[in-house]
Amino acid sequence: MTLACRKLSPHPQSPAREDTGPWLVWLHGLLGSGQDWLPVAELCGDIPSLLIDLPGHGNSVSLTTGGFEDISRQLTETLQANGIREYWLAGYSLGGRIAMYHACFGNPVGLQGLLVEGGNLGLESDALREARFQQDCQWAQRFRQEPLPQVLADWYQQEVFADLAPQQREQLVAVRANNHGPAVAEMLEATSLGHQPWLLPALQRLSVPYTYLCGERDHKFQQLARQYTLPLRTLARAGHNAHRANPGAFAAQVLSFLSQSSYLSFTR
Repeated sequence: MTLACRKLSPHPQSPAREDTGPWLVWLHGLLGSGQDWLPVAELCGDIPSLLIDLPGHGNSVSLTTGGFEDISRQLTETLQANGIREYWLAGYSLGGRIAMYHACFGNPVGLQGLLVEGGNLGLESDALREARFQQDCQWAQRFRQEPLPQVLADWYQQEVFADLAPQQREQLVAVRANNHGPAVAEMLEATSLGHQPWLLPALQRLSVPYTYLCGERDHKFQQLARQYTLPLRTLARAGHNAHRANPGAFAAQVLSFLSQSSYLSFTR
């Protein structure tokens, strides 16, 4: 079953064309939707974009997935259904983890490159994976049983969101409260870090270019990028959700990466 998505055509004066590609395909984080990427995608308007709603989110709220292998297959089917033969894959947080899995272990025919924002590479031991799965199951139980604003108020107190001001937390709670709690819970369990393979070795063998985008105030993922020598691009005035905090700088980094990775050769 294909995922809900929205197409953005390139600007009329752009040398890029939908029928020749490549496209920018955007994957959002947990609790988000494809619409989260709209400000950035519009700033990359010379390139056609596909904004995907992941299972349990947005217009895919009624869809489920069995895990990383399954969602990678759903992504492939969605690209095929939309006639996308060549594409760059960009993902934030959960979307970044799915993007990395797809590039490393899926069927990434036509993949031109990978852009990951604040995506976790995984956990290196069975014990760590089991502990994380139990933690995610506890969150999932709360998403199923409690009012969403109540759960989200605690969700955004997690360390990775430490850079957020109180008003920013309140705004995110208000926006994300439109989700369906049980659907979020299913997705959280299916794509837990406890189920994700350790991706670093496969990432290091990728035959396509990739980059790792991270807000300058996202200390956890800045440290991760440096620890494993990832190809880091830092976004000013931003924390974990850098594309939301600074879409202009994010789009500039995306376009820079595409240009440096010979994107222009596809549009001449």
